[in-house]
Amino acid sequence: MKVTQLFTDFFESEKAGGLILIACTTISLFAANSGFADVYADFWHIELGDHSLGHWINDGLMTIFFLLIGLELEREVYIGELSNIKDALLPIFGALGGMVVPALFFLAFNWGTIGQAGAGIPMATDIAFALGILSLLNDRVPASLKVFLIALAVIDDLGAILIIAIFYTKTLLWGNLLTALGIFVILMVFNRLKIRNLIPYLFGGVAMWYFMLNSGVHATITGVLLAFAIPFGNGDEKSTSYILQHYLHKPVAFFILPVFALANTAISISGNMGDVLVQMYSIGIAIGLIAGKPLGIFLLSFAAVKLNICKLPDDLNWNAIGGVGFLGGIGFTMSIFITLLAFEDTTIINNAKFAILISSLLAGIIGYFYLRLTLKEEVSISA
Repeated sequence: MKVTQLFTDFFESEKAGGLILIACTTISLFAANSGFADVYADFWHIELGDHSLGHWINDGLMTIFFLLIGLELEREVYIGELSNIKDALLPIFGALGGMVVPALFFLAFNWGTIGQAGAGIPMATDIAFALGILSLLNDRVPASLKVFLIALAVIDDLGAILIIAIFYTKTLLWGNLLTALGIFVILMVFNRLKIRNLIPYLFGGVAMWYFMLNSGVHATITGVLLAFAIPFGNGDEKSTSYILQHYLHKPVAFFILPVFALANTAISISGNMGDVLVQMYSIGIAIGLIAGKPLGIFLLSFAAVKLNICKLPDDLNWNAIGGVGFLGGIGFTMSIFITLLAFEDTTIINNAKFAILISSLLAGIIGYFYLRLTLKEEVSISA
């Protein structure tokens, strides 16, 4: 399988970013449980204009993260793993299973309760963390397994974006929303007119973000809309989309996501942790990420292949798909992001974040050792 240079750059930056995320999460947890915990927490609540620093990070910087996700999705749709419907169906079915089954598991424990709004939390996959764990297995990982994980995570992120837009929009100001969509239409016209200069798209994107922010729809949706308005061309190194995607990789992996982690994982671990983890929403998150994710990814992928809807790549086996399914249970960034939208109670948010961290850690450990064992066995057999 040919792996393009852009894909290689993406994988390299994301896996390194995953390791930095681990370090930032550790620092944040330490700070939140140290003698200067109040100072650390107050720092993220510093008011800048009409919003706190944490709010600017979650609604502003994360829009750039979604812009990168959108550009990656655009590339996959036009010339990547999603361009051939037969090849795209395997990760599509895997992602679908990885979203529906965890949500059902969560709702089984939380239907009709205050935690019901968190059904979207275990549906997400953190692409940076998952690739960071996969990278620890080095050259034993088949290229198609890396591609499967990235395609699955990108589709998963698209699903999370749609869920945010549909289920976590509380009030709508139609004037601002229509203005934002009008700007999007203008940018699409620029695209059709083959205007390749990035400047009008970036200025238009900022304006679209402002009106989206004040419309009630979560402003990060702007990132994905802008990505599809930016000209893709033939996808080569001179295309507008390629240039922007190339420049965004490192800032997102090495600044935006680490800052998000520092701002949103300052969890005070006090009191009885057993009481935190026996909350129905905590159980739903844990079961959804640790069991629902791998089960959903595996079952729908397996069913799609057996029904001849798609085929399993020659260098993959079902053990590898099962292992990646566990890595899909690393929710972290998107799961925490949805938690902030789903709940308003600070205690519930804090408890849910803790459940996400523990569950993502366990899913990552299980996935790593499962793949380490099975991939090692496959290498030995082939040798």
